[in-house]
Amino acid sequence: SAELCLLPALAGLLPPLPGPGGPGPAEVGLGPLPAELRAAVRALVGDLDALFTALGLREESFAVGALSRVIAAELASYAPARNRRRTATNKASVVFVDRTLDLAGAVGHHGDNLAEKILSVLPKLPGHKTDVMVNMVELTALRTTDETCNIIAPGCLAQPNDPAAKALWESFMNLKQKEAVMEARRHLVEAASRENLPIKMSMGEVTPEQLSSYIQLFRNNLKALENHCGLLQLVLATVQTLKHPQTSKWDNFLAFERLLLQTIGESEMPSVLNQFLPMIKSYNERTKDDYTCEDFLVLLVYMYSVVGEIKSGKELDIAEKEVKKALVKAICDEPEPSPVLQKIT
Repeated sequence: SAELCLLPALAGLLPPLPGPGGPGPAEVGLGPLPAELRAAVRALVGDLDALFTALGLREESFAVGALSRVIAAELASYAPARNRRRTATNKASVVFVDRTLDLAGAVGHHGDNLAEKILSVLPKLPGHKTDVMVNMVELTALRTTDETCNIIAPGCLAQPNDPAAKALWESFMNLKQKEAVMEARRHLVEAASRENLPIKMSMGEVTPEQLSSYIQLFRNNLKALENHCGLLQLVLATVQTLKHPQTSKWDNFLAFERLLLQTIGESEMPSVLNQFLPMIKSYNERTKDDYTCEDFLVLLVYMYSVVGEIKSGKELDIAEKEVKKALVKAICDEPEPSPVLQKIT
């Protein structure tokens, strides 16, 4: 539960287990859990029993993780469930898995994928959870330096009626970034050629500026705009992502995570935390390339998720205390804390 010491926001998901001398994870029941979580577990067990009753199932439960073992044990001892298992005819295996065991998957920056970067750095489309806003000003004669300009309706990634755009989005998800960007250029060149636009195909590395210059060719041709609007939205999303300052930070995250995976086997957690400590800078000390408070929390979640079993001791206590002290100072020095920081504090 060392990560809970640093990240109390996780305590609701997986409460710390009793310390030395207390029962082991397999023996922990509902007793040590907060009242709200106990009620949630009981409600979940009741709902699962109702589902299995409707399906006529006699389940065999398996659990991965401390909280999952608690839930599986509650289901096993739940009186209505015991009665159901005596009469049910269909067999089923049920596996409970603690999501906190996979936090590294949620906070990691995985590889070289353009789709993931677009979804991460561009602002969310209002009213949607999985689509983003694409700034369409570049396709107009409007000249503004305001990046949040809302005169022009935003574009988005979902283009179900445009086969070329759908194919390009598949490339963004399945190819490496360099290959996906080349696909964006190829689709643009083909579209421009079909519209007889004066495009000059260039070889070599694809740059955001090159894609922008190709997009400009469509700007004054309403018919071409209408025919290829879906494709243009995806290419604009690419340009805006490649130019976004968060994209370079993404690459820094990825480099840090890879370095951590290489060193974590050789180093104990205290030395890893001591390497992490100088990176924690307050608002007045940070440059645009430094990590923010939210970034520190993401990195800490990743570190504690991939390190596995942690040996407790005086050295670890000292290292964690220093990190917590620096993190609290950084959070307190934020002039305008983000909603996430406000929720945590």
